[in-house]
Amino acid sequence: MNLRRILFTLATAMSMLSLSAGPSHAQQLPAVAIDKDDIGGVVRGPNGPETGVWVIAETTELPTKFAKIVVTDDQGRYVIPDLPPNVNYAIWVRGYGLVDSPKLRAKPGQQLDLTAVPAPNEAAAAHYYSAIYWYTMMKIPPAKDFGGSTEIPKEITQDIWRQRMNNVDCIGCHQLGQESTRTIPGGFGEFKSHKEAWMRRVSSGQAGELMVNRLAGQLGGVPFKYFGDWTERVAKGELPKSKPPRPAGIERNVVISSWEWATEKHFVHDLISSDRRYPTVNAYGPLFGANEYSSDDMPILDPKTHKVTFSKMPVADPNAPESFGPPLHGTAVLNPVSPSAYWGEEKIWSQRANNHNSMFDKKGRLWLAAAVRGIENPAYCRKGSDHPSAKAFPLERSGRQVSVFDPKTQKYSFIDTCFGTHHPQFGYDADDTLWLSGSGPVAGWVNTKLWDETGDAVKAQGWAPFVLDTNGNGKVDEYTDPGKPAEAGKDMRVAGSGPYAVMPHPTDGSVWYTVNVFVGPPGFMRFDPKTKLSEFYAIPKEGIGVRGGDIDKNGVLWGSGSNGSLIRFDRSKCKAPLSGPEATGNHCPEGFSYFRYPGPGFEGFENSSAEASYYTWVDHHNTVGLGENIPISTANLNDGFVAFKDGQMVMLRIPYPLGFFAKGLDGRIDDPGAGWKGRGLWSSSGDRTPWLMEGGKGSKPRAVHIQIRPDPLAK
Repeated sequence: MNLRRILFTLATAMSMLSLSAGPSHAQQLPAVAIDKDDIGGVVRGPNGPETGVWVIAETTELPTKFAKIVVTDDQGRYVIPDLPPNVNYAIWVRGYGLVDSPKLRAKPGQQLDLTAVPAPNEAAAAHYYSAIYWYTMMKIPPAKDFGGSTEIPKEITQDIWRQRMNNVDCIGCHQLGQESTRTIPGGFGEFKSHKEAWMRRVSSGQAGELMVNRLAGQLGGVPFKYFGDWTERVAKGELPKSKPPRPAGIERNVVISSWEWATEKHFVHDLISSDRRYPTVNAYGPLFGANEYSSDDMPILDPKTHKVTFSKMPVADPNAPESFGPPLHGTAVLNPVSPSAYWGEEKIWSQRANNHNSMFDKKGRLWLAAAVRGIENPAYCRKGSDHPSAKAFPLERSGRQVSVFDPKTQKYSFIDTCFGTHHPQFGYDADDTLWLSGSGPVAGWVNTKLWDETGDAVKAQGWAPFVLDTNGNGKVDEYTDPGKPAEAGKDMRVAGSGPYAVMPHPTDGSVWYTVNVFVGPPGFMRFDPKTKLSEFYAIPKEGIGVRGGDIDKNGVLWGSGSNGSLIRFDRSKCKAPLSGPEATGNHCPEGFSYFRYPGPGFEGFENSSAEASYYTWVDHHNTVGLGENIPISTANLNDGFVAFKDGQMVMLRIPYPLGFFAKGLDGRIDDPGAGWKGRGLWSSSGDRTPWLMEGGKGSKPRAVHIQIRPDPLAK
């Protein structure tokens, strides 16, 4: 071989070697296949393709701001599918270890390769971490500080403290750890310390009274020290000790659609898309929001046209007061306690209906847990009434009742319940019974078939106290009241803060609840509509507490645990008798199991997650695309949701805007024959303060649709 041929061969080999390494190799990948309504391409960084990063497309050229988000595959490729046509999109890359790339302009049908921008330092990278990574920098008081030896009230244990810092109190209304909460707004002025700044901060706005009472009253003011120490260390440059992993596996198959709705001053507690029993109800139809406290203008999003409209929720009594403050609803008051750093002394919340949650029925009507009047109950609820339920257990007050809204006719109807309402769920019985939580000391229900036939709200409703069959004879007898000693031969009535989540059993007719989230021993309660007897199963000590929950098709319960885990309870595993004198709550520890949520734990509790999940919902019908009977929890400090599939946690993060915080979720099947495109999970950002998420003042709540496609490039 002559010298020229040797040099040519060597040059060719070197050229091929250079093509097989580094970013230049990615340039040889074939173009990503897209349709005319897609945008696709490859994301590259200095070291080659960027895997597991988000590509975000957003437009303001539709009736409301719209974004779609996907994740790159193992070769850095992406496809953003099914974009509304004929509009321009800003496209950029966001990911762990990166800072946001410059926004480029594109239209559907275009190929667009993107260049990822590595974070110049750890602080810049940490800006994009989920809130949990920052929140766990806050310290938990050591065990020696509890028991009455310090300013922490004697009755507050370390477990109660952890519960309050997990999914109860502040973190039940706000995400803690995102940029706006780990810093102190300048609008509050100057303070000698971060501790003082927090004391001023929590007195702000129409929820200031509740926040002050919880932190300064029930917890003795001690949290101000720990919140202040946390934000002061952040201000000095301290960074999270843990780093989040990039999406992997099925997490890269996620497609997120996001719409702004409601207003910049009003939070949307929840939304509803379909009947959870019949998930094709309202297929491709509008989404309905539940504002709670903030406004009677119900936001309605049409995802087909991208239009947002509002429906004014009425009340039956035109003289009904605004639903603020005791004795109505003590978590908000009529006027700001102290000026807000964002809205000053402006009263931004005003409502009477105060809808907390809604539920579709199979006819496409909306059932609302909403007030129809003031708090004092009518005579048929009280002592002396001939109503069967009132004879057994009269009720003097109820804070919310039930409304029915038919979107087709725009007609509102009112069902004036004697018991309070919170989360409505339909049973699986022939009467289409509507079961509700928020009912205080009783199980409360509405026979909707009877109401449809007669229009008689009094006859259609019923309620019964929670009574344990401690004498074991299978029927309700004379009982002792809560807090009284047990008496031989008598049953036992139990109480606390009452039912929070309600879960009708799909097959056996019973109704389950998560109970005593705020006061009393937390646990699961079972109510039998036939016998009117209840069973109570207390959360074991290691579980600490529970908030929202749901029941799967097999009758197994799943709940958002206060120990940073998904709690599972299976009644079929109980070994002890389910009634009798010993069946008072602690008789079935073997029925409980725990599955750790993703994310780090607080210092000293590294084996647990600090994830403050608000609610858990079970996907009975594979509406999301992960399979049937999959429990999905709100991941409130991880900006999204987490599903439990095949023994593994699957993170469904919504990376934009930072600070997504959901309080509920539901699934809908728009077209059973359309594969992944015909189904999905629906939710809304439910933080009470939308101005605290990315974008700041002026940001609006977002409605989101989450779909799972078969692979990251499916279109």
